[in-house]
Amino acid sequence: MTKHIFPQGALELVIMRILQSHPEHGWGIAQKIHLLSKDVLKVEEGSLYPALARMRQKGWIKSNWGVSENNRRAKYYTLTRLGKKRLGSERQNWESMASAIAGILEMDS
Repeated sequence: MTKHIFPQGALELVIMRILQSHPEHGWGIAQKIHLLSKDVLKVEEGSLYPALARMRQKGWIKSNWGVSENNRRAKYYTLTRLGKKRLGSERQNWESMASAIAGILEMDS
């Protein structure tokens, strides 16, 4: 199956949605994206960690050190109050854009 890259802005949206449920470390975020997309989406470290850093700088997420499931030190990311607001607006924007594109794709030739 072909692996797809994320459209601009979609990675941040997906990360925020995953963190909405509970804190997660970077590798866990990548695995959830892969699993929840049924192996269609894959995020590389070279994209994931810069996105997490940008999101942290914008105040959408925060991070704390913790211990992972395999007893290793890991940085856990949590969605902030500002991140929750951003998730809501980005989700609305995404759904609006997806609906508009679907309408175009469904038009008669």
